[in-house]
Amino acid sequence: MSLTLIAVLGIISIVAVTAFSTRLGIAAPLSLVVVGVVLSFIPSAPDIAVEPHIILGGVLPPLLYSAALNMPAQDFRRNIKAITGLAVVLVALTTVVSGALLHWVMPEIDWPMAFAIGAVISPTDAVAATSIGKRLGLPPRIVTMLEGEGLVNDASALVLLRSAIAAVAVSVSILDVVWDFVLAVLIAAVIGFAVAFVGIKVRALLPDPVLSTAISFVVPFVAFLPTESLDASGVLAVVVAGVVTGSVGPAFLGARVRWAETINWRTVAFLLESSIFLLMGLTIAPLLDEVSDEHLSAGRAVWIGLLLAVLVIALRLAFVVPLMGLLRRETRRAAETKPQVQDWREHPRFKAGQDNLSPRKQTFIEVRFRRLNADLDFFLSQAVGWRGGLVLGWAGMRGAITVAAAQTLPEGTAYRPQLILIAYVVAITTLLVQGLTIPAVIRVADIPADDPARHRADLGRLTTGLTEAGLAALEDSAAPDDVAQRSLEQARSAIARRGDQTAMEDPDAQQERELYAAYLREALDAQREWLNRAMAGSTYDASVITDGRRYLDLLEMRLQDAPQT
Repeated sequence: MSLTLIAVLGIISIVAVTAFSTRLGIAAPLSLVVVGVVLSFIPSAPDIAVEPHIILGGVLPPLLYSAALNMPAQDFRRNIKAITGLAVVLVALTTVVSGALLHWVMPEIDWPMAFAIGAVISPTDAVAATSIGKRLGLPPRIVTMLEGEGLVNDASALVLLRSAIAAVAVSVSILDVVWDFVLAVLIAAVIGFAVAFVGIKVRALLPDPVLSTAISFVVPFVAFLPTESLDASGVLAVVVAGVVTGSVGPAFLGARVRWAETINWRTVAFLLESSIFLLMGLTIAPLLDEVSDEHLSAGRAVWIGLLLAVLVIALRLAFVVPLMGLLRRETRRAAETKPQVQDWREHPRFKAGQDNLSPRKQTFIEVRFRRLNADLDFFLSQAVGWRGGLVLGWAGMRGAITVAAAQTLPEGTAYRPQLILIAYVVAITTLLVQGLTIPAVIRVADIPADDPARHRADLGRLTTGLTEAGLAALEDSAAPDDVAQRSLEQARSAIARRGDQTAMEDPDAQQERELYAAYLREALDAQREWLNRAMAGSTYDASVITDGRRYLDLLEMRLQDAPQT
């Protein structure tokens, strides 16, 4: 069967299974794995094998970049403790404990290789959990924690895997592993930031959405390849580049460019993501055929995989307990700090000291105080209790990275097919067991969903601020004649009613239309500047900022079709 035909049938299968799963209310990744397993046992089905470097170097970078683009830096920063705990500490703990258990039940496997398998099965895949959680109204903070964990834990696991494989040949100490991890993170962060800013600057010179999107397709690989060549974490560099681009890009890239980028990347991510889950199932039967060693049969490998699956599930549930204690402490500290911050701002000594500062420093301090207050309000209004902890603990499904990382075990490794099968069993077991039951866990936990009334109120405050900023920008605008005055008044009226700001009462007046559009562009620039300040001060939740930016983007795209002066 030709590669083209396989690709066509694969895409058709992905779309059909996803559409059917949506109707049934089942997460598509689960259905794709099941379909893949069934197809793999059909006698006439071709053996499909994908080289691991294609997944790690060709599929994972764009997949992580797409997810990182949609991760608000503000939400990532606010949840950094939980994300670090789940994506770094828990990954390391899972690597050590599961590696020790594997060595105990398989003493013929040496310690470095046991820890390598521990690293392989340590990272989670948040796709299924977040898709279900969003559909069932899971609070945004829980979703952010899961998505943030999914972005970072791949890098943690791959660094540990690399160290474990290296230890097979030479002696490696704990300090060596820690140093390698720190160095990999630092190099990845620097390269990720640099690639993001260069990419934004280059794309800002290309107003054509097609050209700009084409450049965006190579950004994750530009971040990944040089970082990997320096033995650092290429996937972390990709994540950094994506988060920075998603946060800074809107200030430099036009609305049409960003909308085209969003749609194209969403499609690419869907196909890549779904393909990996389908491949997980399709490779099961060929993998079982490879396991032919009598000393370690396929049956024993499956049982060991099931044992490790139970272990990683239990480890995560146990780890979440102290993590919830840390988050509760964070909430208590926020409650204690908020009145202290207010008292400090009202203190005469603080006010006197602020009067002696330059306007720029005063503005900086005011922004910092607004951000601090907004963060404290966030911790108080979106506190995570035991109900959220239960969902976090159960959302530990393994997926694409486990499957791809298992294939990177060196050729010639003792019991390599069995070890890969063990990793596959862990991934598929957690994906199916936890993925199929997490809707029930979410319902049992009965976590209060995000209050839509609060979101509407915040969005109302934001749109009011945008309106006032637009009107303020036109207060001092010059209107040298009657035509300009009419255009200015119509622009003010359109901004005040927050309607279609491109509609004119007299569409036949060419000069009036041009002036009207020019005034609206002036107001729109002021509104974007106000929105950027609101985002810098963390005054609003990321979802509210996103809605406000979408509103301004629609206005900008309409104005781009209007006559220009």
